[in-house]
Amino acid sequence: MEKQEIRTFGRRHGKKLSARKTTLMETVLPHINPTGITTDGNTILEIGFGNGEHVRDLALSNPNVTIIGAEPFANGVAALLSAMTDSQNKILDEYKNIYIWPDDVRLYLENNNIKFNQIWVLHPDPWPKARHKKRRLLSAEFLNILSQHLSQNGEIIIGTDHWEYFDWIVEQVKQTALYASFPDFQVIKTRYQEKNKAGTITPKYLILKN
Repeated sequence: MEKQEIRTFGRRHGKKLSARKTTLMETVLPHINPTGITTDGNTILEIGFGNGEHVRDLALSNPNVTIIGAEPFANGVAALLSAMTDSQNKILDEYKNIYIWPDDVRLYLENNNIKFNQIWVLHPDPWPKARHKKRRLLSAEFLNILSQHLSQNGEIIIGTDHWEYFDWIVEQVKQTALYASFPDFQVIKTRYQEKNKAGTITPKYLILKN
Protein backbone atom coordinates (compact mmCIF):
# COMPACT_ATOMS: atom_id res chain seq x y z
CA MET A 1 0.00 0.00 0.00
CA GLU A 2 1.34 3.41 -0.95
CA LYS A 3 2.24 5.53 2.07
CA GLN A 4 -0.14 8.47 2.52
CA GLU A 5 1.44 11.90 2.30
CA ILE A 6 1.77 13.68 5.62
CA ARG A 7 -0.29 16.88 5.46
CA THR A 8 1.08 19.08 8.20
CA PHE A 9 2.89 21.65 6.12
CA GLY A 10 1.33 23.95 3.54
CA ARG A 11 2.72 24.54 0.07
CA ARG A 12 6.22 23.28 -0.72
CA HIS A 13 7.03 25.77 -3.48
CA GLY A 14 6.52 29.52 -3.79
CA LYS A 15 7.77 31.93 -6.42
CA LYS A 16 10.20 30.72 -9.06
CA LEU A 17 13.78 30.48 -7.82
CA SER A 18 16.52 32.66 -9.26
CA ALA A 19 19.18 31.04 -11.40
CA ARG A 20 21.69 31.18 -8.55
CA LYS A 21 19.31 29.61 -6.05
CA THR A 22 18.42 26.89 -8.53
CA THR A 23 22.11 26.15 -8.95
CA LEU A 24 22.59 26.00 -5.18
CA MET A 25 19.68 23.58 -4.84
CA GLU A 26 21.18 21.35 -7.52
CA THR A 27 24.87 21.49 -6.62
CA VAL A 28 25.32 22.43 -2.94
CA LEU A 29 22.27 20.95 -1.23
CA PRO A 30 23.05 17.28 -2.06
CA HIS A 31 26.43 17.59 -0.33
CA ILE A 32 25.00 18.79 2.99
CA ASN A 33 22.23 16.25 3.36
CA PRO A 34 22.35 14.87 6.93
CA THR A 35 21.36 11.30 6.05
CA GLY A 36 23.72 8.86 7.65
CA ILE A 37 25.94 11.40 9.39
CA THR A 38 27.37 10.28 12.70
CA THR A 39 28.09 12.58 15.61
CA ASP A 40 29.18 12.32 19.21
CA GLY A 41 25.73 13.52 20.28
CA ASN A 42 26.74 17.15 20.04
CA THR A 43 23.95 17.96 17.60
CA ILE A 44 21.11 20.49 17.30
CA LEU A 45 18.01 20.16 15.13
CA GLU A 46 15.71 22.97 14.00
CA ILE A 47 12.38 21.93 12.51
CA GLY A 48 10.68 24.24 10.03
CA PHE A 49 13.43 26.85 9.81
CA GLY A 50 11.69 29.22 7.38
CA ASN A 51 14.45 31.23 5.69
CA GLY A 52 17.05 29.89 8.11
CA GLU A 53 17.84 32.98 10.18
CA HIS A 54 17.87 31.03 13.45
CA VAL A 55 19.73 28.07 11.93
CA ARG A 56 22.54 30.46 11.01
CA ASP A 57 22.49 31.99 14.50
CA LEU A 58 22.79 28.50 15.97
CA ALA A 59 25.76 27.72 13.73
CA LEU A 60 27.54 30.93 14.70
CA SER A 61 26.86 30.42 18.42
CA ASN A 62 27.84 26.73 18.37
CA PRO A 63 30.77 26.39 15.94
CA ASN A 64 31.72 22.93 17.19
CA VAL A 65 28.18 21.56 17.07
CA THR A 66 26.48 19.86 14.12
CA ILE A 67 23.41 21.88 13.16
CA ILE A 68 20.65 20.16 11.17
CA GLY A 69 17.84 22.22 9.71
CA ALA A 70 14.67 20.58 8.35
CA GLU A 71 12.38 22.55 6.05
CA PRO A 72 10.05 21.22 3.30
CA PHE A 73 9.47 24.64 1.67
CA ALA A 74 11.88 24.85 -1.27
CA ASN A 75 12.10 28.65 -1.25
CA GLY A 76 13.13 28.64 2.42
CA VAL A 77 15.83 26.05 1.75
CA ALA A 78 17.11 28.10 -1.18
CA ALA A 79 17.15 31.27 0.94
CA LEU A 80 19.29 29.57 3.59
CA LEU A 81 21.66 28.17 0.96
CA SER A 82 22.03 31.65 -0.54
CA ALA A 83 22.83 33.18 2.86
CA MET A 84 25.43 30.57 3.78
CA THR A 85 27.43 30.64 0.53
CA ASP A 86 29.74 33.14 -1.16
CA SER A 87 29.63 34.55 -4.70
CA GLN A 88 31.35 31.38 -5.94
CA ASN A 89 28.65 29.21 -4.36
CA LYS A 90 31.07 27.91 -1.74
CA ILE A 91 29.86 27.43 1.82
CA LEU A 92 31.24 30.09 4.15
CA ASP A 93 33.53 28.72 6.87
CA GLU A 94 31.20 29.83 9.66
CA TYR A 95 28.36 27.76 8.22
CA LYS A 96 30.20 24.54 7.45
CA ASN A 97 28.54 22.85 10.44
CA ILE A 98 25.08 23.20 8.87
CA TYR A 99 23.27 20.28 7.20
CA ILE A 100 19.86 20.61 5.52
CA TRP A 101 17.00 18.11 5.27
CA PRO A 102 14.70 19.58 2.57
CA ASP A 103 11.60 17.56 3.42
CA ASP A 104 9.28 16.56 6.25
CA VAL A 105 11.45 15.95 9.32
CA ARG A 106 9.50 12.82 10.21
CA LEU A 107 10.92 11.08 7.16
CA TYR A 108 14.42 11.88 8.43
CA LEU A 109 13.77 10.78 12.00
CA GLU A 110 12.20 7.51 10.88
CA ASN A 111 15.39 6.46 9.12
CA ASN A 112 18.17 7.91 11.28
CA ASN A 113 18.92 6.86 14.85
CA ILE A 114 20.36 10.17 15.97
CA LYS A 115 20.18 12.04 19.27
CA PHE A 116 20.03 15.81 19.73
CA ASN A 117 21.05 18.12 22.55
CA GLN A 118 18.40 20.56 21.41
CA ILE A 119 15.40 20.39 19.09
CA TRP A 120 14.01 23.79 18.12
CA VAL A 121 10.52 24.36 16.73
CA LEU A 122 9.88 28.08 16.28
CA HIS A 123 6.60 29.46 14.95
CA PRO A 124 5.15 26.30 13.39
CA ASP A 125 2.00 26.80 11.34
CA PRO A 126 -0.85 27.04 13.91
CA TRP A 127 -3.52 25.90 11.44
CA PRO A 128 -6.05 28.10 13.28
CA LYS A 129 -9.20 26.89 11.52
CA ALA A 130 -10.99 24.12 13.41
CA ARG A 131 -11.12 21.84 10.39
CA HIS A 132 -7.34 22.05 10.00
CA LYS A 133 -6.25 21.36 13.60
CA LYS A 134 -5.47 17.73 12.75
CA ARG A 135 -2.62 19.09 10.62
CA ARG A 136 -0.86 20.71 13.58
CA LEU A 137 2.69 19.43 13.90
CA LEU A 138 3.16 19.39 17.67
CA SER A 139 0.71 16.66 18.57
CA ALA A 140 1.33 14.29 21.47
CA GLU A 141 2.25 11.63 18.92
CA PHE A 142 4.91 13.79 17.32
CA LEU A 143 6.26 15.01 20.66
CA ASN A 144 6.72 11.38 21.68
CA ILE A 145 8.73 10.81 18.50
CA LEU A 146 10.95 13.78 19.30
CA SER A 147 11.46 12.59 22.87
CA GLN A 148 13.05 9.41 21.51
CA HIS A 149 15.67 11.53 19.74
CA LEU A 150 16.80 13.56 22.74
CA SER A 151 20.24 12.96 24.20
CA GLN A 152 20.64 12.75 27.95
CA ASN A 153 19.52 16.13 29.33
CA GLY A 154 18.41 17.12 25.84
CA GLU A 155 15.55 19.54 25.39
CA ILE A 156 12.82 20.51 22.94
CA ILE A 157 12.41 24.29 22.65
CA ILE A 158 9.12 25.55 21.22
CA GLY A 159 8.05 29.11 20.46
CA THR A 160 4.84 30.50 19.00
CA ASP A 161 3.04 33.84 18.94
CA HIS A 162 -0.31 32.08 18.49
CA TRP A 163 -1.45 31.77 22.10
CA GLU A 164 -4.35 29.40 21.44
CA TYR A 165 -1.92 27.07 19.69
CA PHE A 166 0.45 27.39 22.65
CA ASP A 167 -2.31 26.29 25.04
CA TRP A 168 -3.13 23.42 22.68
CA ILE A 169 0.51 22.30 22.73
CA VAL A 170 0.54 22.37 26.54
CA GLU A 171 -2.49 20.05 26.53
CA GLN A 172 -0.69 17.74 24.11
CA VAL A 173 2.35 17.64 26.41
CA LYS A 174 0.12 16.39 29.23
CA GLN A 175 -0.51 13.28 27.14
CA THR A 176 3.22 12.49 27.07
CA ALA A 177 5.86 11.71 29.70
CA LEU A 178 7.73 14.93 28.91
CA TYR A 179 8.38 17.51 31.62
CA ALA A 180 7.51 21.10 30.69
CA SER A 181 8.97 24.39 31.88
CA PHE A 182 8.16 27.92 30.79
CA PRO A 183 11.31 30.03 30.27
CA ASP A 184 11.38 33.81 30.25
CA PHE A 185 13.22 34.14 26.94
CA GLN A 186 13.98 37.33 25.12
CA VAL A 187 12.15 37.29 21.80
CA ILE A 188 13.92 35.02 19.31
CA LYS A 189 13.65 36.88 16.03
CA THR A 190 12.73 35.05 12.84
CA ARG A 191 10.90 36.08 9.69
CA TYR A 192 7.69 34.52 10.98
CA GLN A 193 8.05 36.13 14.39
CA GLU A 194 8.35 39.52 12.75
CA LYS A 195 5.17 38.91 10.75
CA ASN A 196 3.26 38.08 13.98
CA LYS A 197 0.11 37.15 12.08
CA ALA A 198 -1.62 36.32 15.38
CA GLY A 199 -1.23 39.94 16.51
CA THR A 200 -0.13 39.00 20.02
CA ILE A 201 2.13 41.04 22.30
CA THR A 202 5.03 38.59 22.37
CA PRO A 203 5.74 34.92 21.60
CA LYS A 204 5.42 32.28 24.30
CA TYR A 205 8.11 29.65 24.81
CA LEU A 206 8.13 26.14 26.21
CA ILE A 207 10.99 23.76 27.05
CA LEU A 208 10.35 20.02 27.20
CA LYS A 209 12.62 17.35 28.68
CA ASN A 210 12.38 13.62 29.26
